[in-house]
Amino acid sequence: MEFIFTLVEPAVAENVGASARALKTMGFGRLVLVNSQVHRQPGARWLAHGSADILESIEVFPTLGEAVKDADLVIGTTAKKKRRVHTDYYLCSEIPDLLDSKSGMLEKVVLVFGREESGLTNNELKLCNILSTIPMKNRYPSLNLAQSVMIYAWELFRYNIITSKSTYYSSDAALLEPGAKKPATEKYSHLRTMASEVLQTLGYEKQSAIYPRIMERMEAMGDKDAGLLLSVCSRLKKVLDGRNHRE
Repeated sequence: MEFIFTLVEPAVAENVGASARALKTMGFGRLVLVNSQVHRQPGARWLAHGSADILESIEVFPTLGEAVKDADLVIGTTAKKKRRVHTDYYLCSEIPDLLDSKSGMLEKVVLVFGREESGLTNNELKLCNILSTIPMKNRYPSLNLAQSVMIYAWELFRYNIITSKSTYYSSDAALLEPGAKKPATEKYSHLRTMASEVLQTLGYEKQSAIYPRIMERMEAMGDKDAGLLLSVCSRLKKVLDGRNHRE
């Protein structure tokens, strides 16, 4: 399972440098920026401290949609907010267990971090499969961007240690004890497409309240439950298609 940390429009170069350092210490190497070039500023390198290679290999995309288009799972990090539609927030400490339940269906996981001042927009949150938050006793002062990246990097490092399913990198990028990489599967992608088609055939449009809720809860399923739901959706779609054809 590959983890990619994505920062949306970071404005402070030092935050990018500190994020690169956090990833390096926890054994991760892929950092992506959306619509920002601040990693090229001196401040980023000053805070990177031994992780210049990560800064130099940063990929930049014009939009978040472009950055996550090939991901098997997109985890959006955000503070809890009151929203019109109920949303489940996974604590950062719950992410390892969620990933473990899906380990046979995921190969590329993207974690998305929003802007320092305003976080992720509602449209950007819709691009995320699940939302995660860091529990804090006091809302203000909040954690800054690099601190948030460090916490999630630690949780994923802990997941790697426990499962030994991911590849670890030393400071010189040499591979250390690589685990057997599971082949990528399209089961989740197929399930999302199938469930979406069934819901819309039943009259639940994407703009409705129940559509995003069902799609969101589906992401919490493990391998076995997802397989069962896929079978049901496939059978239901055939029944609905047949009924529509007769009509």
